[in-house]
Amino acid sequence: MLTRILALSLLVGTPLAAQVGHAPGSSPYRDIPRGKSFTFLYGDLGGDGGRLGIGPNNGQSYGVRFDIRLGTPVQFGLTVARAEMERLIVSADDSVDNRVDGPVDQSLTMIEGTLQLNITGKKTWHRLAPFLAGSVGWVDGSDLPASQPDSSGYKFGSRFYLVPAAGVRIFLSDRLHLRLEARQLYWRLSYPFSYNQEPAAQPSPDPDNPNSVLGGAKREEWTGARELRAGVAFGF
Repeated sequence: MLTRILALSLLVGTPLAAQVGHAPGSSPYRDIPRGKSFTFLYGDLGGDGGRLGIGPNNGQSYGVRFDIRLGTPVQFGLTVARAEMERLIVSADDSVDNRVDGPVDQSLTMIEGTLQLNITGKKTWHRLAPFLAGSVGWVDGSDLPASQPDSSGYKFGSRFYLVPAAGVRIFLSDRLHLRLEARQLYWRLSYPFSYNQEPAAQPSPDPDNPNSVLGGAKREEWTGARELRAGVAFGF
Protein backbone atom coordinates (compact mmCIF):
# COMPACT_ATOMS: atom_id res chain seq x y z
CA MET A 1 0.00 0.00 0.00
CA LEU A 2 2.78 2.41 0.94
CA THR A 3 4.56 1.65 -2.33
CA ARG A 4 1.43 2.53 -4.32
CA ILE A 5 1.01 5.86 -2.44
CA LEU A 6 4.65 6.86 -3.13
CA ALA A 7 4.31 5.98 -6.80
CA LEU A 8 1.12 8.02 -7.09
CA SER A 9 2.79 10.99 -5.38
CA LEU A 10 5.65 10.93 -7.88
CA LEU A 11 3.25 10.81 -10.82
CA VAL A 12 1.30 13.80 -9.50
CA GLY A 13 4.37 15.78 -8.44
CA THR A 14 6.20 15.46 -11.77
CA PRO A 15 3.86 17.66 -13.89
CA LEU A 16 3.53 20.18 -11.03
CA ALA A 17 7.29 20.54 -10.75
CA ALA A 18 7.55 21.06 -14.49
CA GLN A 19 5.30 24.12 -14.21
CA VAL A 20 7.43 25.87 -11.57
CA GLY A 21 10.37 28.07 -12.66
CA HIS A 22 12.06 27.78 -16.07
CA ALA A 23 13.73 24.99 -17.95
CA PRO A 24 17.54 25.46 -17.82
CA GLY A 25 17.67 26.35 -21.49
CA SER A 26 14.94 29.00 -21.32
CA SER A 27 15.62 30.65 -17.95
CA PRO A 28 16.39 34.41 -18.13
CA TYR A 29 18.94 33.92 -15.34
CA ARG A 30 22.53 32.84 -16.00
CA ASP A 31 25.38 32.29 -13.55
CA ILE A 32 28.33 34.70 -13.46
CA PRO A 33 31.10 32.12 -13.08
CA ARG A 34 34.07 34.47 -12.82
CA GLY A 35 34.42 36.48 -9.62
CA LYS A 36 37.32 38.74 -10.67
CA SER A 37 37.68 41.25 -13.47
CA PHE A 38 39.75 44.08 -14.88
CA THR A 39 37.89 47.01 -16.45
CA PHE A 40 39.19 49.77 -18.71
CA LEU A 41 37.15 52.92 -18.07
CA TYR A 42 36.21 56.17 -19.79
CA GLY A 43 34.11 58.87 -18.13
CA ASP A 44 32.44 62.14 -19.07
CA LEU A 45 32.36 64.65 -16.20
CA GLY A 46 30.23 67.74 -15.69
CA GLY A 47 29.34 70.16 -12.90
CA ASP A 48 29.63 73.83 -12.06
CA GLY A 49 32.71 73.93 -9.83
CA GLY A 50 30.78 75.26 -6.84
CA ARG A 51 29.31 78.71 -6.39
CA LEU A 52 32.54 80.38 -7.60
CA GLY A 53 33.32 77.92 -10.39
CA ILE A 54 36.86 77.25 -9.13
CA GLY A 55 36.29 73.58 -8.32
CA PRO A 56 37.14 70.98 -11.00
CA ASN A 57 34.35 70.49 -13.53
CA ASN A 58 33.68 69.50 -17.14
CA GLY A 59 36.12 67.05 -18.68
CA GLN A 60 36.98 63.42 -19.30
CA SER A 61 38.45 60.65 -17.19
CA TYR A 62 40.41 57.49 -18.01
CA GLY A 63 41.25 54.64 -15.68
CA VAL A 64 41.45 50.97 -14.81
CA ARG A 65 39.51 49.03 -12.20
CA PHE A 66 40.01 45.68 -10.47
CA ASP A 67 37.00 43.84 -8.97
CA ILE A 68 36.75 40.80 -6.73
CA ARG A 69 33.53 39.17 -5.56
CA LEU A 70 33.32 38.97 -1.75
CA GLY A 71 30.00 37.11 -1.49
CA THR A 72 26.77 36.43 -3.33
CA PRO A 73 25.58 40.07 -3.63
CA VAL A 74 28.72 42.08 -2.78
CA GLN A 75 31.99 42.80 -4.55
CA PHE A 76 34.92 45.14 -3.92
CA GLY A 77 36.48 47.36 -6.56
CA LEU A 78 39.71 49.38 -6.65
CA THR A 79 40.03 52.11 -9.31
CA VAL A 80 42.92 54.32 -10.40
CA ALA A 81 41.94 57.11 -12.79
CA ARG A 82 43.13 60.36 -14.32
CA ALA A 83 40.71 63.19 -15.05
CA GLU A 84 41.43 66.12 -17.37
CA MET A 85 39.05 68.87 -16.26
CA GLU A 86 38.87 72.68 -16.03
CA ARG A 87 38.12 75.43 -13.54
CA LEU A 88 37.94 79.21 -13.22
CA ILE A 89 40.46 81.52 -11.56
CA VAL A 90 39.13 84.15 -9.15
CA SER A 91 41.62 86.83 -8.08
CA ALA A 92 40.61 88.35 -4.74
CA ASP A 93 42.52 91.65 -5.24
CA ASP A 94 41.12 92.51 -8.66
CA SER A 95 38.01 94.60 -9.30
CA VAL A 96 34.64 92.89 -9.32
CA ASP A 97 34.34 92.97 -13.13
CA ASN A 98 37.87 91.73 -13.81
CA ARG A 99 38.63 89.14 -11.15
CA VAL A 100 37.27 86.04 -12.93
CA ASP A 101 39.46 84.40 -15.56
CA GLY A 102 39.47 81.09 -17.39
CA PRO A 103 38.56 78.37 -17.68
CA VAL A 104 42.00 76.82 -17.20
CA ASP A 105 43.08 73.18 -17.16
CA GLN A 106 42.80 71.22 -13.89
CA SER A 107 44.07 67.63 -13.86
CA LEU A 108 43.13 65.15 -11.14
CA THR A 109 44.64 61.85 -10.06
CA MET A 110 42.01 59.67 -8.35
CA ILE A 111 42.20 56.46 -6.32
CA GLU A 112 39.01 54.96 -4.88
CA GLY A 113 37.71 51.84 -3.18
CA THR A 114 34.15 50.68 -3.88
CA LEU A 115 31.62 48.34 -2.32
CA GLN A 116 29.14 47.21 -4.95
CA LEU A 117 25.78 45.57 -4.28
CA ASN A 118 24.81 43.32 -7.19
CA ILE A 119 21.02 43.30 -7.31
CA THR A 120 20.80 39.94 -9.10
CA GLY A 121 23.58 38.40 -6.99
CA LYS A 122 25.85 35.96 -8.83
CA LYS A 123 23.51 35.78 -11.81
CA THR A 124 22.51 37.90 -14.79
CA TRP A 125 18.95 38.57 -15.92
CA HIS A 126 18.74 38.52 -19.71
CA ARG A 127 22.53 39.11 -19.61
CA LEU A 128 22.03 42.23 -17.44
CA ALA A 129 23.42 42.64 -13.91
CA PRO A 130 22.24 45.93 -12.30
CA PHE A 131 24.04 47.28 -9.24
CA LEU A 132 24.23 50.02 -6.61
CA ALA A 133 27.60 51.20 -5.31
CA GLY A 134 29.33 53.50 -2.86
CA SER A 135 32.96 54.64 -3.06
CA VAL A 136 35.47 56.50 -0.90
CA GLY A 137 38.38 58.02 -2.76
CA TRP A 138 41.47 60.20 -2.55
CA VAL A 139 42.02 62.86 -5.21
CA ASP A 140 45.07 65.02 -5.89
CA GLY A 141 44.81 68.10 -8.10
CA SER A 142 47.63 69.45 -10.25
CA ASP A 143 48.96 72.99 -9.80
CA LEU A 144 48.18 75.61 -12.42
CA PRO A 145 50.91 76.35 -14.99
CA ALA A 146 53.17 79.32 -14.34
CA SER A 147 51.61 81.14 -17.28
CA GLN A 148 48.21 81.14 -15.52
CA PRO A 149 48.88 81.91 -11.83
CA ASP A 150 46.16 82.27 -9.20
CA SER A 151 47.05 85.43 -7.27
CA SER A 152 44.70 84.42 -4.43
CA GLY A 153 46.77 81.34 -3.70
CA TYR A 154 43.85 78.94 -4.10
CA LYS A 155 44.69 75.31 -4.88
CA PHE A 156 42.37 72.35 -5.13
CA GLY A 157 45.06 70.24 -3.48
CA SER A 158 44.41 66.74 -2.10
CA ARG A 159 41.30 65.55 -0.32
CA PHE A 160 38.89 62.68 0.25
CA TYR A 161 35.72 62.38 -1.80
CA LEU A 162 32.54 60.28 -1.78
CA VAL A 163 30.70 58.68 -4.71
CA PRO A 164 27.21 57.13 -4.74
CA ALA A 165 26.54 55.34 -8.02
CA ALA A 166 24.15 53.08 -9.92
CA GLY A 167 24.66 51.12 -13.09
CA VAL A 168 24.47 47.89 -14.99
CA ARG A 169 26.85 45.28 -16.36
CA ILE A 170 25.99 43.82 -19.76
CA PHE A 171 27.48 40.35 -20.22
CA LEU A 172 28.51 39.53 -23.77
CA SER A 173 30.12 36.24 -22.67
CA ASP A 174 31.45 34.56 -19.52
CA ARG A 175 34.67 36.55 -19.84
CA LEU A 176 33.61 39.82 -21.43
CA HIS A 177 31.13 42.42 -20.25
CA LEU A 178 30.37 46.12 -20.60
CA ARG A 179 29.94 48.41 -17.58
CA LEU A 180 27.69 51.49 -17.66
CA GLU A 181 27.47 53.70 -14.57
CA ALA A 182 26.04 57.03 -13.39
CA ARG A 183 28.09 58.59 -10.56
CA GLN A 184 27.97 61.70 -8.38
CA LEU A 185 31.29 62.85 -6.90
CA TYR A 186 31.24 64.91 -3.69
CA TRP A 187 34.24 66.80 -2.29
CA ARG A 188 34.66 69.79 -0.02
CA LEU A 189 36.25 73.01 -1.25
CA SER A 190 38.12 75.28 1.19
CA TYR A 191 38.50 78.87 0.01
CA PRO A 192 41.44 81.12 1.04
CA PHE A 193 41.07 83.92 3.61
CA SER A 194 41.64 86.50 0.87
CA TYR A 195 38.16 85.72 -0.49
CA ASN A 196 36.68 87.40 2.61
CA GLN A 197 38.82 90.54 2.25
CA GLU A 198 38.02 93.66 0.25
CA PRO A 199 39.80 93.75 -3.13
CA ALA A 200 42.65 96.25 -3.31
CA ALA A 201 41.51 97.34 -6.78
CA GLN A 202 37.91 98.07 -5.69
CA PRO A 203 37.25 98.17 -1.94
CA SER A 204 33.63 98.77 -1.04
CA PRO A 205 32.76 102.02 0.81
CA ASP A 206 29.67 100.32 2.27
CA PRO A 207 30.32 97.68 4.98
CA ASP A 208 26.87 96.22 4.33
CA ASN A 209 27.67 95.61 0.65
CA PRO A 210 31.17 94.15 0.51
CA ASN A 211 33.05 93.60 -2.74
CA SER A 212 34.94 90.60 -1.38
CA VAL A 213 34.68 87.40 -3.37
CA LEU A 214 32.61 85.57 -0.77
CA GLY A 215 30.79 88.61 0.56
CA GLY A 216 30.77 87.19 4.08
CA ALA A 217 29.71 83.65 3.06
CA LYS A 218 31.36 80.55 4.52
CA ARG A 219 34.82 79.57 3.34
CA GLU A 220 33.90 75.90 2.87
CA GLU A 221 31.48 74.26 0.47
CA TRP A 222 30.50 70.73 -0.51
CA THR A 223 30.30 70.36 -4.26
CA GLY A 224 31.58 67.94 -6.88
CA ALA A 225 30.84 66.66 -10.35
CA ARG A 226 28.54 64.21 -12.04
CA GLU A 227 30.10 61.46 -14.14
CA LEU A 228 28.75 59.09 -16.76
CA ARG A 229 31.21 56.22 -17.03
CA ALA A 230 31.56 53.32 -19.45
CA GLY A 231 33.99 50.42 -19.45
CA VAL A 232 35.03 47.16 -21.04
CA ALA A 233 35.71 44.38 -18.50
CA PHE A 234 37.53 41.04 -18.77
CA GLY A 235 36.65 38.38 -16.19
CA PHE A 236 38.95 35.67 -14.88
